[in-house]
Amino acid sequence: MNKPQLLLPAKSFPTLKCALEYADCIYFGTTDITMRKRTGFKKSQIKKVVEMCHEKGKKAYMTLNTVVYNNDIKKVEKIIDIAKEAKVDALIVWDPAAIEIAKSKNIEIHISTQANISNYKSCNFYQKLGAKRIVLSRELSLKEIKKIKKNTSVQIEAFIHGAMCISISGRCHLSTYLTGKSANCGECVQPCRREYFLTDEKGEKIQCDGKYLLSAKDLCMIEHVPELIKAGIDAFKVEGRLRDARYVSVVGRCYREAIDSYFNKTFTKEKAKEWKNQLEEVYNRGFSTGFYFGIPGKEDLSLHEADNVSKKKRIFCGYVVNYYSRAKAMEVWLTDNSLKIGDEIIVEGSTTYISQKIKSITIDDKFVLKGEKTQNVGIATKEKARKNDKVYVVK
Repeated sequence: MNKPQLLLPAKSFPTLKCALEYADCIYFGTTDITMRKRTGFKKSQIKKVVEMCHEKGKKAYMTLNTVVYNNDIKKVEKIIDIAKEAKVDALIVWDPAAIEIAKSKNIEIHISTQANISNYKSCNFYQKLGAKRIVLSRELSLKEIKKIKKNTSVQIEAFIHGAMCISISGRCHLSTYLTGKSANCGECVQPCRREYFLTDEKGEKIQCDGKYLLSAKDLCMIEHVPELIKAGIDAFKVEGRLRDARYVSVVGRCYREAIDSYFNKTFTKEKAKEWKNQLEEVYNRGFSTGFYFGIPGKEDLSLHEADNVSKKKRIFCGYVVNYYSRAKAMEVWLTDNSLKIGDEIIVEGSTTYISQKIKSITIDDKFVLKGEKTQNVGIATKEKARKNDKVYVVK
């Protein structure tokens, strides 16, 4: 039985740094022709992203997974040329135009979940078009996935954690209809996460079980990793190109440990519960097993809260003013919140990611137990911080 690859998302160099600790492959996008248009790397950074992945022996997959219109053709050609020169390992596509252009450039293609591939005949169709891997529809049961695996030789990839869309495989038109921002072009404003009220023809409100009637809970399959492996899925994918570095780090570590523990025969239900507890400490909207074991019901909707319900949240404290390499310490201006000894902090910038507990605080070269809001404090760090990096406390 082959060990499945673990794919983790990256939207920035800090998230990439965290992902590379645990992933077999990274998937990322630019700010164009991608389903996460408001975040991602610049085209000039693609080569650096790929180099960082290859230095760690990991593969780099790039997303070009939106609808492609006539005026997008030249953009797609340009981005694919840059990707080829950067030696991207594969492109995640689904629009026939993107498939054709990628094939003409002789770049490996993986078919995005946007294609809503739900049967083995469709898998074989795309394989004949040159696809090396299929990212399956998120609306499939585990039983259906097993049947697909038995009837195709193409690699299959499935989402195992992260946000779920209320529409089939993310093919949503609600955002376009309400705001003019197309979800299928990476501009979704997530109207499904808003409060809705049901009214009758007289305008009177009808009582419902909740307020967020379209908000799906997040997918979490950490307790079912053995079943996913036995199904023969070639790659496990974590959704989260909008999430921060801490999210990628915690989720990546939990699934890495779960996969490895299955193969070294140490996976237990108790371990799985502990991993799930840790996953509950980072961004989530509550957890569900999605379609894997049947059609989701109202218990799989986040009816009362549509945003983050994590047990721990990061709170902004201030900025790094300076870093002193000899002392291995940073000076932090506490603009918004205080910090004390023992606090878990995160320092994040365009290239920085540090996660640690505070062991010492100084003010004017004197050791103190706490730094108050508006003060400048010195904090020892295990890695280099940079001016203007943001400092958060995790509580």
